Amino acid sequence: MTQKALFLAAATLVATPAAAQDNAFGGQAGANMAIEAIEPSDVPIDIGMAGDDPADIARYLLASGAGTALLSPDGQSIAFSWDVTGQPELWILPVAGGQPQQLTFLTGVDMFRWMPDSSGLLYGADRDGNEQQGYYWIAADGLSEKVLLPPADGDFRQFGDFVGDDGFVYASTLRNGLDFDIYRANLEGESELIYEGHYNFSARSVSPDGRYVVVTEAVGEDADNLYLLDLETRELTTIDAPPVEDRAAHDLGGFAWRPDSSSFLFSTNSGREFGALTSYDLATGEMQTMHAPQSEISDIEICASGAVTAFAVSHDGFDHIMLTGEGGMRALAGLPEGSFAIDCAGSDLLVRVNGWNTPGDVFTVDVTSDEVTRVFASNLAGLDPDSFVFPRVVRYPARDGVELQGLLYLPEGAGTGEYAPPVIFNVHGGPSGQARPIYNAVAQYHVNRGVAVFAPNVRGSTGLGRTYSTLDDREKRLDSVRDLVDLLDALGAEGLVDADRAAVMGGSYGGYMVNAVLSEYPEAFAAGVSLFGVGNWITALEIASPALKASDRIEYGDISEQRWRDFYGEMSPVFRADRIRVPVLYSHGAQDPRIDISETEIMVQALRDNGIEAEFVRIPDEGHGWRKLSNQLFYHRLEAEFIEDKLGE
Repeated sequence: MTQKALFLAAATLVATPAAAQDNAFGGQAGANMAIEAIEPSDVPIDIGMAGDDPADIARYLLASGAGTALLSPDGQSIAFSWDVTGQPELWILPVAGGQPQQLTFLTGVDMFRWMPDSSGLLYGADRDGNEQQGYYWIAADGLSEKVLLPPADGDFRQFGDFVGDDGFVYASTLRNGLDFDIYRANLEGESELIYEGHYNFSARSVSPDGRYVVVTEAVGEDADNLYLLDLETRELTTIDAPPVEDRAAHDLGGFAWRPDSSSFLFSTNSGREFGALTSYDLATGEMQTMHAPQSEISDIEICASGAVTAFAVSHDGFDHIMLTGEGGMRALAGLPEGSFAIDCAGSDLLVRVNGWNTPGDVFTVDVTSDEVTRVFASNLAGLDPDSFVFPRVVRYPARDGVELQGLLYLPEGAGTGEYAPPVIFNVHGGPSGQARPIYNAVAQYHVNRGVAVFAPNVRGSTGLGRTYSTLDDREKRLDSVRDLVDLLDALGAEGLVDADRAAVMGGSYGGYMVNAVLSEYPEAFAAGVSLFGVGNWITALEIASPALKASDRIEYGDISEQRWRDFYGEMSPVFRADRIRVPVLYSHGAQDPRIDISETEIMVQALRDNGIEAEFVRIPDEGHGWRKLSNQLFYHRLEAEFIEDKLGE
């Protein structure tokens, strides 16, 4: 009996009603339909022995490290999220290293911040991925905790920053369920609306003196307006809000205030291709560009009482840390390759590294000496670190001349002319996302079993310049879909992969890309794997979560206008599903607030009606992606079996 057959025998097969959807043919697609789906059940997971070659995919999923990591303001402790227990929880570790202590249990922490006095942490957690957070306080020793703001139906929140020692600001949709307003709360759970926003307003960073808060307004997938809100007068001052069509003001990193509250640093690509290190002076209202490389800048921190500025520079997705001070600018050495997130307290800089062979290591750096110390190491679950495959950067021209880029993971011996392996195209979400060299359990598993994995950055991806990120907007949406075919042809022509044995996989917007490329270019790929993706853009845009609606206006057009309804009524995958000719594995979380599960159900039903294999995995206790280890293990084993069955081992 195959692994897949074992899972199907133990899994729960259920019929779920698809949501009613108006379709282009005048009826309701999905009304009263029963969609047979596979749901997880309590099945023991046998991961095999350490050293097995190749190891079961479960070991790659079990390899884990720190998620978000933050230094306490007093510089004595590190708090980080870690999902080693099965879902993200809060852990605390002495800055000198040692045994980490678990603080939260069965919460599924989404975000957290240290209290200003280092006595505890404020954290946010939702219910099974519905993204409607409650806010909670827990002491640093884990011995006491309390509810600050309980979750509320329809209330989407975005934490901002602390104001002094006894309050904080955040954004919320409580007023009307759509617009994000700015609220100020205290630690007793009392909250007050202080500024009515429009669409996605966010409180980002409060000045050290507690007077001002930096506010951004999302007006596109990669375009923000920048404001300063006076917490005393409640007056909002515009710093940078260019015409919407220019999409020029885009915050690419965190905000960092000077200790005296006179100015703050941030990254913006206003008027240029890449984000530059920029200073805004409150007294003069002037912005000054401090450093503008031909690469993206993010994660800015001010350390050592303002004497040192640290920031990350990303090139092709690989990060580097730069430090500036009295001696000028210098690059920090001694860190693994990957994607970095930084935090600072005093003269200590915290760097969390997520790299292709590093699921989440944490380092401290003394910015006065550049001494690097690893204080937390990833757990590789018995996998040989030498077996991990480095992703190489490749570039190819699209048929219209646009240079495309991506990360290619090749099995041992491939690319030498000896053989061309089958390939999985793993398409990122967004669309304004970027495939980066972070630890990818699914990619490393497949490449160690002889299947190449390619992570494309098609037009519309970020990290490759502002112009590149706009090349898939609105009517140009299908140009990025075509890029997948051009990249597959290029890799095949070079003999790096077997283009006749190719699967396309993606989640969220990547799930849409799977649906789209299979319907637009039905001969290109041999199979598809679509996770919580869009089938019908009309309904998806109408019911998108509040945080997405602002960005959708530029990226996709205003769906309330008839011209956009007509456009998406023609190009949405569900209306072209009769062109799909290959098997597709679909999956979706029932609690997803961003893309409703009906978007997947209508695709499943359309393919099944056409006689095309369309397996459907429904996860009842997940939202937009799988947070819980039990669900990850269940789903990805089915996914791996599906891919290997369709491509051949």
